[in-house]
This record gives sequence, C-alpha cells and structure tokens, in this order.
Amino acid sequence: MTRLLLVRHANTDANGKRLAGRSEGIALNEEGRVQAQWLAARLAVLPVSAIYSSPLQRAMETAEAIATLVGRDVEPREEFLEIEFGEWTGLDFNALSRDARFERFNRFRSSADVPGGESMLQVQARMIDGLSRVRARHRHDRVVVVSHGDLIRAAIAYYAGIPLDLMQRIEVSTGSLSEIELDDDHVRIVRINETDAGV
Repeated sequence: MTRLLLVRHANTDANGKRLAGRSEGIALNEEGRVQAQWLAARLAVLPVSAIYSSPLQRAMETAEAIATLVGRDVEPREEFLEIEFGEWTGLDFNALSRDARFERFNRFRSSADVPGGESMLQVQARMIDGLSRVRARHRHDRVVVVSHGDLIRAAIAYYAGIPLDLMQRIEVSTGSLSEIELDDDHVRIVRINETDAGV
C-alpha cells in the first residue's frame, strides 16, 4: 500500500488577494513559515520515503522545511505544478470577480475554459498521472507530495468519485495535510485538510 501525504504549500502574501498561478518569486510569509515548521514537525514522526514538490518557490520552501526534519531530499516534479491560469495570472480577485469567464470556471470546472491556460480536466489528469507514477515507484511507502490547493482538491475528488464541478466543496487550506492510501484493490481517504489550529 502507498500512503500519499498531500501537502498544500504554506501561506504567502498573495493568498486570498490575487491569483498567483505560476508567477515566480512568491515566497512564504511569516505565517507560512510557521505553518511549514508545523508540517515538518508533524511529518518528522512518520517514516517518509520520499518528498516530491511542485517546482514553484512557495511549494519548494514548504517541501524543504519538511525535508530538513524528515531527512530526505526534495524532488521537483512538473506534474504537481500549479494550474496554468493564462491571462488570469497575477490578477487580484476583485478584478476577477467581474469576469464572467472566471465565474463560469468556478461553477463548471469540468467544462469551462481558462483563457490562455489549461482546463481543470487537464489539470486533474496531470495530477493523477503524477501520483500514479509516484505510486509505481513507492508501492509500500509513505510519500509526501507538496502541491497547490486545486490540484489536491482535484486528486481527492478523483479518488472519492466526486465530480469536478463539486470539488470546491472540499476545503484544502494553506499549510494543510491530506492523506490517501492506495493499493491494487482499494482507495481510502484517511484525512482531509489537517492543520495546526493554533496557526
């Protein structure tokens, strides 16, 4: 059985204010660094065989904090990269709220287009393909994967049999831990959105 520990990167100054997407140079803020240390301490007590991460800075900083205590290297993987948001990248949410295409995207994730970006179906397929490759390498291991909120929601939705149009009902906070167990015969979602309530 493979145990996938899905970690959403810790907090940044962009979270809740603008759609960072694949923008470069977005680092963890003070709250995010505290969250990353909590995650590291939480995971250091578990036998972790490998750590994979989105290559974006905020994810890598979170993964590296975990790696320091867990004693593993971080392997960046493109499959766990944030959604390509195209024309929306970097825009603040006030501006996006006036864009009917963005509203449609949030209501109909399974079919809405992202102008100049990738569809949610493409994102989900990319994430699941990446997790499947990780599982093939770690058939009996516990593995950390640091990624982004919508990618983790998409993975949970896939393994739970939930339509993409309902994935926004799944809460995945910054600095959170979710866990999925996979083997040849079954899937079990062990936890969703575990956080340090004190942060």
